[in-house]
Amino acid sequence: MASTGSDEPQGVRTGAGEAAPPEAALPVLAIAGFGSMVAMRMCDAMLPALGASFGRTAAEASATISAFAIAYGVMQLLAGPLGDRWGRPRIIALAAIGCSLAAAASALAPTLHALVWCRALMGATAAGIIPLTIAWVGDQVPLARRQAVLARLLGYTLAGMMAGTWAGGAIADALGWRWAFAASGTVLMAAGVVGFVRRPAAQPPRRVSVASHLRELRTLFADPVARRLYVVTALEGGLVTGVTAFLPSVLHERFGVALSSAGAALAVFGVGGLAYAHSAPRLLARVSPARLAGIGGGLLALAFMVLALMPHWAWAVPACLVAGAGFYMLHGLLQTCATQVSRTARGTAVSMFACVLFIGQSLGVALMSAAFAAGHAAPCIAAAGIALLVLAVVYGPRVAASAAAAGG
Repeated sequence: MASTGSDEPQGVRTGAGEAAPPEAALPVLAIAGFGSMVAMRMCDAMLPALGASFGRTAAEASATISAFAIAYGVMQLLAGPLGDRWGRPRIIALAAIGCSLAAAASALAPTLHALVWCRALMGATAAGIIPLTIAWVGDQVPLARRQAVLARLLGYTLAGMMAGTWAGGAIADALGWRWAFAASGTVLMAAGVVGFVRRPAAQPPRRVSVASHLRELRTLFADPVARRLYVVTALEGGLVTGVTAFLPSVLHERFGVALSSAGAALAVFGVGGLAYAHSAPRLLARVSPARLAGIGGGLLALAFMVLALMPHWAWAVPACLVAGAGFYMLHGLLQTCATQVSRTARGTAVSMFACVLFIGQSLGVALMSAAFAAGHAAPCIAAAGIALLVLAVVYGPRVAASAAAAGG
């Protein structure tokens, strides 16, 4: 595992110039992450309003979602090296301000075509926020406390996802969709400006060229620990997202549940994640990260088996709650390991982690769609749960041991 370099905390500048503890900057960075997740999910509930505003269908308006997602995934390849070169909090602040300006442009978009391009710009700028915040936690927080701190960050991002899905529709109904973009831009601008005031003390710029970036990528993928991490992350993302993306459709087609109610049942997945984020420090004080990941895999297997065999749609609510908690127990370990595979190019390593997660999710949805269309929903859901249990039990102890061996 590539792990040379120093992890010494740098301190945080306050308005008076004195150094504060490194973790004092986390709330500001996390609020930027909250804003980026609001930006990502806010169009989900606004598609009918967007379509009606431009005389298009909701399906055509869905390009605003895919444009954000594609740009977000592709820009991971650039966000990491920029953070390594100029310092992660500086790039996070710039990304938040850039996303805010893109949100303002979205609010003023005269056509759907223009809005789609503005949404792509929002995705491209938002890509530099959460992965670099995770990498910054890896810089500043010792490994023994890192997963608990990342769980705090998870609470902000999950809250942002849930708030974006709800607020996008609520503000669009009450004031109009343009005001929803203005509101998200205001949050991101505030986080970006405050981030410059309370950013870590200046660090010497590090030369990162295209050639050096390619060397870093080759070094990462030459490391068997990194390769295994990225493969398992892609599988985890594909298996979980492949199931959850189609769960509302399964509930609707199998039990006749309204899509709005089916979506609300799936939203409980995020509540399970918030429950984990709240309890993570206490859990990690009693249970090793590897064992917690194994428990998470067990919870996912149990929840997915219930979803596959449930006799009534109401079983989906507790199953999604359990699945959400289990997923983030497992994902928290993988996320922590991503901060350890390279300490000299940590931003690149974590951005690559986010990139392969995005790729895995996209492939998982594509593969599961074919299986679900063929009428094999229940076997696919059950098989995904078993596969996740195997990943957690077999890979969890290995990743934990690798991260501990890397130090930090």
